[in-house]
Amino acid sequence: MSRRKKLYEGKAKILYEGPEPGTLVQYFKDDATALNGEKKATLEGKGVLNNRISEYIMVQLGHIGIPTHFIRRLNMREQLVRQVEIIPLEVVCRNVAAGSISKRLGIEEGQQLPRAIVEFYYKKDELNDPMVSEDHITSFNWATPQEIDDMMALTLRANDFLSGLFAAVNIRLVDFKLEFGRLYEGDMVRTVLADEISPDSCRLWDMETNEKMDKDRFRRDLGNVTEAYAEVARRLGVMKDMPRSVPDAPDEAAK
Repeated sequence: MSRRKKLYEGKAKILYEGPEPGTLVQYFKDDATALNGEKKATLEGKGVLNNRISEYIMVQLGHIGIPTHFIRRLNMREQLVRQVEIIPLEVVCRNVAAGSISKRLGIEEGQQLPRAIVEFYYKKDELNDPMVSEDHITSFNWATPQEIDDMMALTLRANDFLSGLFAAVNIRLVDFKLEFGRLYEGDMVRTVLADEISPDSCRLWDMETNEKMDKDRFRRDLGNVTEAYAEVARRLGVMKDMPRSVPDAPDEAAK
């Protein structure tokens, strides 16, 4: 069989053309990056874990009516997803002060925020993904006012649900990043959740010890990155049919 056509390669994933029109295959790599790509490493098994965790979360969000691009998992490293037009924004929802908000506003890391705070960032690596306002978004036609409202509403719904989902397994959802896309269905366009939700895109702390269970372990050289991801997967119950170790899976992209 001929090699599948690669459409895009990012820091942590590769997108290939899908088996049917309007679909893509999303492949999760083991690559880890931080500091806007300045820090890089390969962490064996990370892609497998992120694939399974993101699959689980996307399915759960679909059950409560949040539309996503996810169709189904294909294997240990790949998902079949709907092809969408990505809105060039990252939507960050914060429950606890950490990361850039602590630096910008001088808020001590770990301080509970008075309410969930939603921020928008322009997806542009060469500009270091700057934070932008709604006026910037509409002025430069990155998204319409209705799309902004949709993204805000879906983000807050996801936050309410995921906060409870993680709390049930003794994990605090500190913050997380979402990406959205436009799904074209005939003459209709829907705003749907895209990309992934995993320890790469969330800050997750153990509720008793505040131990970090996310990508900050890589950013801050804390070590045991894949072990922390595996513990998140174990608590969520997605490790039941996975091997004790997470070796590299065969490269399905060559099929």
